[in-house]
Amino acid sequence: MADHSPQQLLHLVFGGELTSTGGTEFKDLTKLDIVGMYPDYASALKAWRGKAQSTVDNAQMRYFVVHIHRLMEPDED
Repeated sequence: MADHSPQQLLHLVFGGELTSTGGTEFKDLTKLDIVGMYPDYASALKAWRGKAQSTVDNAQMRYFVVHIHRLMEPDED
């Protein structure tokens, strides 16, 4: 019987301090926090939420979820 595990859809979670709260430019790229790569959106969202909540006191600190699987094969939905 074949293994029917869910399709792997890679997501990257990372963040850092921004130059302003209204943009997405980082103050210092050498200080980016690469949280990790996750096999699905649910796992990435959980990691993102944890990091975002831990930095809530710094309005310029932001974390992002990047859909890496979309960048790997951009012609597919």
